[in-house]
Amino acid sequence: MGDTWWEAIGARLHAGGIALVLVIGATLPGHAAPQTPTARDVLVGWNQLILELVRHTPTYSPPVASRAFAYLGVTAYETVASGDGELVSLAGQLNALEPLPRRAPDVVYEEAIVLHAAMRFGANAFFGNTGPTGQRAMEAMGSRTMAMLIDGIDGDVVARSTALGTAIGQHILQWSLDDGGAVVENLGFPYDFEAVEDPAIWVPTNRVAVQQAPLLPGWRHNRPFAMPAGNSCALPPPPTFSEVPGSAFHDEAMEVYDAVINLSQEQETIARFWSDDPMLSPTPPGHWIFLTLDALEGQNADLAETADVLARLGVVLADAFIGCWDSKYQYNLVRPVTYLNRLVDASWQPILITPPFPEYPSGHSTQSGAAAGMLEAHFGSNFAFSDRTHEDDGLAVRHFSSFWEAAEEAAISRLYGGIHFRSAIEQGLEQGQCIAGFTNALVTRAQS
Repeated sequence: MGDTWWEAIGARLHAGGIALVLVIGATLPGHAAPQTPTARDVLVGWNQLILELVRHTPTYSPPVASRAFAYLGVTAYETVASGDGELVSLAGQLNALEPLPRRAPDVVYEEAIVLHAAMRFGANAFFGNTGPTGQRAMEAMGSRTMAMLIDGIDGDVVARSTALGTAIGQHILQWSLDDGGAVVENLGFPYDFEAVEDPAIWVPTNRVAVQQAPLLPGWRHNRPFAMPAGNSCALPPPPTFSEVPGSAFHDEAMEVYDAVINLSQEQETIARFWSDDPMLSPTPPGHWIFLTLDALEGQNADLAETADVLARLGVVLADAFIGCWDSKYQYNLVRPVTYLNRLVDASWQPILITPPFPEYPSGHSTQSGAAAGMLEAHFGSNFAFSDRTHEDDGLAVRHFSSFWEAAEEAAISRLYGGIHFRSAIEQGLEQGQCIAGFTNALVTRAQS
């Protein structure tokens, strides 16, 4: 996809959430007039806009964002599969997904219009609570893209294609409504929470009023996508809690303490590169979506491959957060800052903000291990790439020899940032690999 169409359609939501710059339907200086977008252009364009919407939708913490990526990825995949005999529907493979609307035989559909209608419906359904800026962006994307797509197309084909795409979007929305994550109240923080008097158990780590309760404690009970249940990749317990110097737990805490005090410039760069804070970034799952879009572009992936990879990536990321949250709230482990401030150094602080939920395992580690496990199954274990996710935010591009190398760096970044113990990192990566196995078992191509 060339930049001309995307730049002309519009959408740069700035990190501060201040303004939306729209250059819609206009020819930019130095650019030719916009070309009619292909179906693949439509898919990539909506994904780029969705990454920006995640920054500006207050309830979109990483687990919630991963859910949207999964449903929108499946929406796009099923739309493409409905007209591609080589692709196999995920109905009957993903939990509770029933057969989708089918195309009428012996009639013409316009692929880009079908896909645009499905993604337009899905984006508005899953980002219906975004702010006015995001609402304007979706409306602009929807109306101006449609205007280009229907130019010269028979009205009956437009109507038929739009109806099919919308019906697929509606089917996916209905599937999503009873998964346990459709309604997020109070930004995901329960109204009632009672702290437990136990030094091993998580307690709030900042004074923000809403964060005196843990984030999304019920997320572990959500219906997964490809893995059978939230505890399908259960973890062994972390090291036994101890305040005794020389114990395994105390040693891991001191490793975090020393790492932050003696942090090198490169380690700090890694910590900040992978921080991916909500409202300031596309979140950790969005980071993997971004770099995957780049990888697909570099490979000149066609529509079918792009839809396939994005759907499976969305699924594995969403399952990773369900599985990770299942373990987090099973063990409910204290964070390093709480332990170290009480026992070692009351003035010590991590360089990153400690997220408001239990420590074990690391969410970055589980979702990065899951993403890398899925992506390496598709691209191979020696796929080198450059990660430009935060280039527009002023962070330097980082280079990796494989997706697993990137996952390991994302994982260890949480120790450098001072917010996770090593066991949470190592076990999180293992959990992610386990979760990826279920996604990798999905059949997306017809067997010859």
